[in-house]
Amino acid sequence: MANPSENLIELCRASVEAQRVATSEPYTEEGWRPWLEAAETFQAAVTAEAAQEPKQSRLGLEQAAKKAVLHPEPDGE
Repeated sequence: MANPSENLIELCRASVEAQRVATSEPYTEEGWRPWLEAAETFQAAVTAEAAQEPKQSRLGLEQAAKKAVLHPEPDGE
């Protein structure tokens, strides 16, 4: 299973938050721009991180980062 860096997880978190803000109001180009930019930054980081390790699946890395953000593991308390 892919193991995304903390930086990648933070970029994913920023993209998800920007999406939440953008979709909470009626569409405007200006309102959605931060989300689109955050998503673009996240995607570029996924590509760069996947390229660092030849056997790393780009898709697997992206899915692992999104899972960590959208469906975090319980702390086990």
